[in-house]
Amino acid sequence: MKNALALRYICLVLRNRLALVLMTALAPAVWGSTYLVTTELLPPGRPLLAAVIRCLPAGLLLIALTRRLPQGSWWWRSLVLGALNIGVFQALLFIAAYRLPGGIAATVGAVQPLITAGLSALVLGDRLTLRTVLSGIAGVAGVSLLVLRANARLDALGVAAALGGAAVMAAGIVLSKRWVSPAPMLATTGWQLTTGGLLLVPVTLLTEGAPPSHYSLANVLGYTYLCLIGAAVTYALWFRGLRELSPVSVSFLGLLSPVVATLLGWLALDQDLSPLQALGALVVLGSLIAAQTGRPRTTARPASGAEPTASARPVRANV
Repeated sequence: MKNALALRYICLVLRNRLALVLMTALAPAVWGSTYLVTTELLPPGRPLLAAVIRCLPAGLLLIALTRRLPQGSWWWRSLVLGALNIGVFQALLFIAAYRLPGGIAATVGAVQPLITAGLSALVLGDRLTLRTVLSGIAGVAGVSLLVLRANARLDALGVAAALGGAAVMAAGIVLSKRWVSPAPMLATTGWQLTTGGLLLVPVTLLTEGAPPSHYSLANVLGYTYLCLIGAAVTYALWFRGLRELSPVSVSFLGLLSPVVATLLGWLALDQDLSPLQALGALVVLGSLIAAQTGRPRTTARPASGAEPTASARPVRANV
């Protein structure tokens, strides 16, 4: 009887964890549609404006719905997390996208799980295993097969921006696990989207100038999709996953974005999909599965004032 109950409990835990992983994976999968929406529906040459419209209204909406503002240390913590996860990350992504071909930018950005694994070991006390390292290397290789082109050119500033973007996002992921907010998840998500969007406003005005005076129906539909689905919903799923899963596990899910972007380009834009790209997609998916099936342990305590969570005691994760 005890063995049967234990087996049922294990199956229930695994089923719940699988559901949580799949729900979290929806976020980077939806983010993979950003390229299609941007090229087909939004005004050209306005990536930072798209980031502001995507993040700032979504954050304000979530704050209005939850009616919660930061308290105490969460004023500056929200600023730091919003800068890392949203503002600085989007700005560096913008620089990399303009100075590098998309394939190089995506390949360099694919090192994020490896950076996250290293930071998790330093900050959270997670074990850095050979499985994680090999999965991270396989993820980079898979993304390069998927999107990298032989005639791609390198640019030192662009590569630095892509690496910086991966690093700040990894830091944001780890700190989001380290700093556990007592507020509801939607409120915490709203704080980060709002602060990140506000940080992007002056950068956008300096680099892109004033917003256009006229928007077409397609522009409005595109911005609405990015704001409501591509930010409010997806970031809430992303940060919820971070509360329950290990940072490395969540970080690996981000590799789904280039896979979805490539598939949408093939389905909707009649772009070619070579056997080598298909192999790259399979390698990426293999690295994702391998990264979710380890037996990691987190030993770090939560930050002062936070409630004990999975980061405060040994948990099952992927490092």
